[in-house]
Amino acid sequence: MARVVVDVMLKPEILDPQGQAVQRALPRLGFEGIADVRQGKRFELEVQGPVDEAALARIHEMAETFLANTVIEDFTVRVES
Repeated sequence: MARVVVDVMLKPEILDPQGQAVQRALPRLGFEGIADVRQGKRFELEVQGPVDEAALARIHEMAETFLANTVIEDFTVRVES
């Protein structure tokens, strides 16, 4: 089985209040020098069979219609070895 990872992140122009909360908390916890934090989602898919162009196209369609809200989020699809 192969693993395909779909990473979903808010688009850069969309406000990320959770990321901002983490960014504000880091200095209080002793972690300095972090200029920005963006929070996202990661989906790991175990794929049966070969991960060919057709399988990747289907996963891309799944990400676009179900895993990500493409109005406010971008996503990437990659195969992990």
